[in-house]
Amino acid sequence: MTDQPIYFDNNSTTFPAPEAVEAALSAISEHWGNPSSTHSFGQKARHALERAREGVARMLNCTPAELVFNSGATEGNNTALYSALEALPDRKHIITTRVEHSSVLEVVRYLAESGYRVTELSVDRLGHIDLDELRNEISGDTALVSLMWANNETGVLNPVAAAGDIAKQFGALLHVDAAQAAGKLPIDLTEHAAIDYLTISGHKFHALKGCGALFVRRGAGCTALLRGGHHESGRRAGTENALGIVAMGAAARMVSAKLDEYAVHMRAMRDRLQTGLLNTIDDVVINGDQHERLPNTINAGFKYIDGEALLMMMDAEGISVSAGSACKSGSMEPSHVLLAMNVPLSAIHGSVRFCTSRYTTTDEVDTLVQKTAKIVKRLREMSPFGKDHKPAGLTAEQIAAHKAYFARASG
Repeated sequence: MTDQPIYFDNNSTTFPAPEAVEAALSAISEHWGNPSSTHSFGQKARHALERAREGVARMLNCTPAELVFNSGATEGNNTALYSALEALPDRKHIITTRVEHSSVLEVVRYLAESGYRVTELSVDRLGHIDLDELRNEISGDTALVSLMWANNETGVLNPVAAAGDIAKQFGALLHVDAAQAAGKLPIDLTEHAAIDYLTISGHKFHALKGCGALFVRRGAGCTALLRGGHHESGRRAGTENALGIVAMGAAARMVSAKLDEYAVHMRAMRDRLQTGLLNTIDDVVINGDQHERLPNTINAGFKYIDGEALLMMMDAEGISVSAGSACKSGSMEPSHVLLAMNVPLSAIHGSVRFCTSRYTTTDEVDTLVQKTAKIVKRLREMSPFGKDHKPAGLTAEQIAAHKAYFARASG
């Protein structure tokens, strides 16, 4: 057991790897010139930047020229969506899923208000899309199919290869949000030839925040969201974030060298954690497919308690976890992912996402299980939502008010 603070929110962001930090420090002290400058200081920075591009390209098995460095997956997703629609301007249909990240869903819903027809594919109780629904919805008017490789809340994997085959039958472009997949799953863009656009974010695989990359397959077309410069071959204006880029390149090289080792460790820690939670705590639901998912992710629903109280008490005990996407942190709205999966309302507000990393230890896992069990027990003793439970110290009116609030929050 450990008394140190422990971190299990690795789908939100990851601890910067020492190799990435070392690369960033070298960029500060040695490669600080503007990469667009023609003098020696600038060219030294350009060389470091292009070496990083080669490192990221190796991780994705694509050519360096197909990568556009940017601020992260949100910018990459936006760029990919608008690029695809500009590439096929006569097509007015977009297909995505109900469980995408907000950087996709909010864009396509805005586009729906602008005249595009949008289809959001449903998911089943395990979080899977139905490929037959995709086949029924796609047509010659479809410009783009956009879907996650791995869901950020549940870790459930999408059948990107099969979806890509269907998209190509109708001449549609395919965008894949791989922010959660990079660094946890092998990504081979030569093998996945149907993918036209793919987005990653460095801080999801132990690089730094504020830097990502968009893969644009040769011939797919790229519309710059940021204009006013020749940077990134005219595909993204603005002086490159050389510090973040070289750190991401270093992190990518580590993934290329040791991904199998990392995945085995993350999966072992995840499985130890899941077994511990299920064996120690009653009325726990694992949300999503337990096989076709990321090696590091568990989404667990603790029935009859309030998730916000659970997160606050865990934080007070030195445990860092989240209820889902960091982009919606602080929102009282139920998870749109879990709602789309029809997770029981008795569990949906008590659902927590646990995410291991290559740095997670068995002591941290065991401490997490022990402390979570104590907190859940205490919350259930206090909860007005429990089965046939009447907590001491609350009047009937207070219990009714709590239940009414819970019903409103559950939609």
